[in-house]
Amino acid sequence: MTGGDRDGRAAFREFVRTHHPDVGGDPAVFAEGLARFRAGKSEVDSRYDAPVSFAARRRGVAALLARFRRRPPRVR
Repeated sequence: MTGGDRDGRAAFREFVRTHHPDVGGDPAVFAEGLARFRAGKSEVDSRYDAPVSFAARRRGVAALLARFRRRPPRVR
């Protein structure tokens, strides 16, 4: 991360802390500011463009059995 990226991120975080509607900011001003920050980005941040996938966790007996299946066999 270069110094310019850090400065831009710090400015964005300060804007959000100051103008977010949850802390008493005006929603219209907040939306306008977000649009300005997004328009000013020179490169696309692809970290958040990937599809989201969820994996169900096993519960109960199935989780217990899966835990023991993953253990390597004992060597005597």
